[in-house]
Amino acid sequence: MNPATRPRRLAALLGAAITVTAFCAADAVARSYPFGPRTRSVNDLGNQYVPLHAHLWDLLHGRTDGGLLVNWQSGFGSSFLPDLGTYLTSPFALLVGVFPRDEINLAVYVITMLKTACAGAAMAWLLLTLRPGRWWAAGLLGASYALCGWSVADASYNLMWLDGLIALPLLCLVGEWILQGRHRVLGVLVVTLAWIANFYTAYMATIGAGLVLLVRLLLARPSRRQALAAAGRSGVTVILGVGLAAPLVAVVYFGSKHASAGRFRGFVPVAGEDLLARALPATYGFGTPGVYVGMTALLLALALPFQRSVPRRVRAAWTLLMAGMVLSMQWAPTQLAWHAFAAPQGSSYRQTFVLCGLLVIAAWYSLSYGPPDRRALGAAGALLALTAAVASRSDLVLPFVWPVLLVAAAGALVGLALLARTGDKPLFVGGRRTVPAVIAVTLLIGAQLGEATATSAVATRLRFGHMDDYAPWGDRQRSQARLIDEVDGWPRYRTDPGREQTVANDPMVVGGQGAQYYSSHTSDILSRTLPALGGGWASRGRNLQNLDNAVTDAIFSVGARVHSPPDPHQTWFPQDGSRVTVSRQAVPPLVTVRPPGRPAGTRSRALGFGPSPYRNQELLLGTRVYGVPRLTVRTAAARQPDRSRDERPGLLIGPPTPGVSVQKPTITARCRAGSEVYLWAPYFSGTARLVGDATGPIGRFRSDHGTKIAAMQRLGRVPVSGSLRIELLPDRMSLVPDGAVGCLDTARLNTAVAGLKSTGATEVSVSDGTIRAELPAGSVGTAVVAAPRIAGWRCAMGDDPALPATEYHGLTAIPLDGISTSLTCTFRPPGLRVGTVVGATSLLGFVLLAAIPAVRRRWFIPGRKSTPVPSNAERTEDLIP
Repeated sequence: MNPATRPRRLAALLGAAITVTAFCAADAVARSYPFGPRTRSVNDLGNQYVPLHAHLWDLLHGRTDGGLLVNWQSGFGSSFLPDLGTYLTSPFALLVGVFPRDEINLAVYVITMLKTACAGAAMAWLLLTLRPGRWWAAGLLGASYALCGWSVADASYNLMWLDGLIALPLLCLVGEWILQGRHRVLGVLVVTLAWIANFYTAYMATIGAGLVLLVRLLLARPSRRQALAAAGRSGVTVILGVGLAAPLVAVVYFGSKHASAGRFRGFVPVAGEDLLARALPATYGFGTPGVYVGMTALLLALALPFQRSVPRRVRAAWTLLMAGMVLSMQWAPTQLAWHAFAAPQGSSYRQTFVLCGLLVIAAWYSLSYGPPDRRALGAAGALLALTAAVASRSDLVLPFVWPVLLVAAAGALVGLALLARTGDKPLFVGGRRTVPAVIAVTLLIGAQLGEATATSAVATRLRFGHMDDYAPWGDRQRSQARLIDEVDGWPRYRTDPGREQTVANDPMVVGGQGAQYYSSHTSDILSRTLPALGGGWASRGRNLQNLDNAVTDAIFSVGARVHSPPDPHQTWFPQDGSRVTVSRQAVPPLVTVRPPGRPAGTRSRALGFGPSPYRNQELLLGTRVYGVPRLTVRTAAARQPDRSRDERPGLLIGPPTPGVSVQKPTITARCRAGSEVYLWAPYFSGTARLVGDATGPIGRFRSDHGTKIAAMQRLGRVPVSGSLRIELLPDRMSLVPDGAVGCLDTARLNTAVAGLKSTGATEVSVSDGTIRAELPAGSVGTAVVAAPRIAGWRCAMGDDPALPATEYHGLTAIPLDGISTSLTCTFRPPGLRVGTVVGATSLLGFVLLAAIPAVRRRWFIPGRKSTPVPSNAERTEDLIP
């Protein structure tokens, strides 16, 4: 081992070891997967990230429908490169390919653990690069950073954010190279890797590293020439690094531009007591900044302004930087700037890891100049006590926080006090003065392990009370995947995984091709089309759910559909004793022909839809197939319901009052005998049953004002009398809209399907981002592809040049000329061309940058030597009294 790098290597190994130990111990204490029966798949981890990693596994093994350009399994055809660049371009993600497919949850867990450990190792390495000091202390503080509150409470189930946790110390290390005029090529590559791994958090990490570089530059007090040279090198490094990542970053950026805006509220800063509470161990609160970094790091950071062994300018600079960072998180304009000027959806404090990194760096400066003396340590203890006193008013401080805080604070204070007695003596050298050092190290590491384990375990347990959770891969998914594999006929028809979903991205997990899709890049056009047809959504509009409907199955060429009982892991609805089955139905091909009439090429945001999903389905089908009867709605007290007074239209019905209401709320109407009954009630939550049809399904609806709406449900067939009665059992105050019931004439639907089949494509082939279809001779009107018209589709007839596809009520379309019979549609993600141009230009600049040192070595030009800022031993900050 190189003696110069030996302390850094030891520190990195210790930081990673402490991190892994606490990470796994916390899950064992919380009895969470893989060390206990509790699932780890909460919220977006189960809904998005595990399914996306499963899709990556399929892609790596050649088992997926589609490729890098189009994911044909989700959202009836979605752009995949933006998802890849947002969630799956971390080098760690490739590790998923070495695990078995049915151990996808374990693969994601191991990737999360390794990312967290690498963050601890990277920070430990950085600290010893900033200033020399005790290697074990650098390892301890590196683990403090890796196990910060943001990491264990937020990023642990948003694992792509952990790439930003790694990127911050690496980019700060690049800043050190810039100051020294070293590793210019490697610095560019590090920036590129950070932005490719996860550009969102890399953007924040780049700002944070820039602030650290600015402070280092100001403290070093270089000459004007040196400062300008360092600024120039930093600008070139960032521009070239981001430019090399541009082909992916541009696609992600434009994917976000075309995504659904969702339904999210603006930024509201948290209360001061909540902010301070999150600095304490074992606290948790969704939507609050997890600034916890451990008592040792916090005490050292608090002691920095009072530590006389540290130069005054150093103390002032780092203290002001930390204070400014806190203020920037609480002010809306700077908060928006931290998030790339796009309001965050969900947690509003995703930049918190930068503050945690600054706290740890400040702690290192406090310790590397020598342990705090009694005065500084006393002041830090007093500030910690004041913080705890103010935080005690917060609801986030639960009773179990106090024993963890007291033990951790006592261990840290005693450990630092003992460490101050050792002076600069080595740790493992004989002599009386090393005994306090050994005890101090044991106390500090033990306290860090204990409080980090408790904090992570508490976050894991409390998340279950705040978020939905989902079962890992098991028998349910295995049965669904087997059935789908047996009947899959893509691209002749789609196979839908079914309405009774397990996670929001079921098609990526179990296979098939469905409407379900949940991503930050869920397209705006799809998120408007599916709800207009009666589909539901969750997660404020970004999580589009399945729609079990015969008409939409015909429109989107769903020829096979899986039917499953309610997910046994959830408690939303009771089990009904059914098993997983599959049904088949005749449907038109993926490409159909609509007769001349409505001109193709409309791109209005309204998409031509009206308020009734039944009429909207008929608009896309091209035939009237529904009867929409007048309704009579009665409450449990058999009274006329009141109308809603908010933006949601409909009649208000509530659950029956126990012991008072005997009847259930009802809907009555008259329809053609034998027709299929559908209920559309997007703001209804509960169950619905068609009285008189014992074989009909029970309609299950889940809605929550502002966050989710329910999908249309089939309830059975109209009895021979033509009179239908639907019993409702709401579980909360709900709404029944006008035109809620639709009665489907299946004979008319069959006739419409036969007509679309006879005029539709005779042959369809799909390969990643290309669709080819052969149409009957003489076809006129509009060719419609059963896929949403997301940005990037271009179509051509025969040998004609490809033009941007037109839109047919939200679907991809192209006008026909009645001559050509060959249709080709190709997909190119928006931003790919401009990103490639920028990337190629940056590559040229990168090659020139790499060639310059070689040219200088061959032909030395006087006066062109680099002018590095003074090194560690020469920096002014180390010489200021």
